[in-house]
Amino acid sequence: MQHLFRNSFVRDIKKIKDKQLYQAIQQVIDQVQQADVLTDIPHLKKMSGSQHCYAIRLHEYRIGIYWSPEEADEVEFVRCLHRREIYRFFP
Repeated sequence: MQHLFRNSFVRDIKKIKDKQLYQAIQQVIDQVQQADVLTDIPHLKKMSGSQHCYAIRLHEYRIGIYWSPEEADEVEFVRCLHRREIYRFFP
């Protein structure tokens, strides 16, 4: 799958100081690239209240992504926040 990064995602990543978490986020991005379909992505959960929003669980953090069936090959990374905050700012 191809991936796009929103400015909000890049900004969230820059705020992360934990090197292990940063490496884990890079691994998730690689897993999304290698996935053929959404079900190949581990720890992926559909967000309630929105048709095309998903969250990937990563330790205490969540990565918010958009995926639309019209562009099935493309995933857009939107936010990467602590689990307390992700549901306030995404979707």
